[in-house]
Amino acid sequence: MHNLPKPMIEVDHLSKIYGSTQAITDVTFSVEAGEILGFLGPNGAGKTTTMRILAGYLPATSGTARIAGFDVHEQSLQVRQKIGYLPETPPLYPEMTVEGFLYFVARIKGVPAGDRTTKVKAAIERCNLQDKRHVIIRKLSKGYRQRVGIAQAIVHDPPAIILDEPTVGLDPRQIIEVRNLIKSLAGTHTIILSTHILPEVSMTCSRVTIINRGKVVATNTPEQLLTQLTGGSGYELEIEGEANLAKQVLLNLPGVSQVESIPLAGMHGYSPKDNRAYLRVISQPGVEPGKHIAAALLHSGFDLYEMRRVSATLEDVFLQLTTEEKNMQTEADSTTNEEEAA
Repeated sequence: MHNLPKPMIEVDHLSKIYGSTQAITDVTFSVEAGEILGFLGPNGAGKTTTMRILAGYLPATSGTARIAGFDVHEQSLQVRQKIGYLPETPPLYPEMTVEGFLYFVARIKGVPAGDRTTKVKAAIERCNLQDKRHVIIRKLSKGYRQRVGIAQAIVHDPPAIILDEPTVGLDPRQIIEVRNLIKSLAGTHTIILSTHILPEVSMTCSRVTIINRGKVVATNTPEQLLTQLTGGSGYELEIEGEANLAKQVLLNLPGVSQVESIPLAGMHGYSPKDNRAYLRVISQPGVEPGKHIAAALLHSGFDLYEMRRVSATLEDVFLQLTTEEKNMQTEADSTTNEEEAA
């Protein structure tokens, strides 16, 4: 029997407490070799704390983390040789040139003297910095500084790379360039990409871990999360007639799991008119009841003005997960307060 290869990054029941504040609680996930994992959560969810523990900048209060088989706490030096880390603010020396800075980083990261030229050249090429190699870093745009930040993270060719909010503050063109650069690193490197920007995840990552209020609330591929949590796609309808009667007709159809009115504030591309009702029909996974919806409405005497297919987005999943958690926490807090009052 063959032993399955171990994940490149293993996080097991990690917790961190600052004084009386629980920053992360029982965080567990893994990243396979060559994979890009999106570490997704709202601001303050615990993403940066987790990244800093993995990078060896912070000790965990409890739990373990291993990178390339080495324990982050017990074997910190070996771990630092195996990772490249880009914090949210790139750790650059603004008075150095790009090339001089990367030689300096290669030296402190333990790259042998004979290999430094090759490694620096490779990092400069991968990050498309050839034209900027002799430019002083403080003269670079934010997008180029971010590239230098990624170059310093990969200059020693580590198997694992940790990127904390790598596109924050960049313009749309720079975001696309950095995103493409990150995608090009997959396969040869294992990457954790921490972000609260949803398109980042769906366009870059093969798997997603969502963290909220310091706890992991879901881990899966973006596609699986969409199917699991939103029940598939659906349809938006503009009809003339009584909305509640239309809902009753539609809920009797096979493949329809839910029908809801769309508030006018949530309409996209519609100009609301008198006597019109706007409905969203959620279909069951793997079912397309579109033709039955149209036929049933017309047969029941409703005028159908528009029908468009809508697919759930990662934003829907994210809001569903983080809102559910927030509501559960609010309920728990109010129960605790009632018990204390009693």
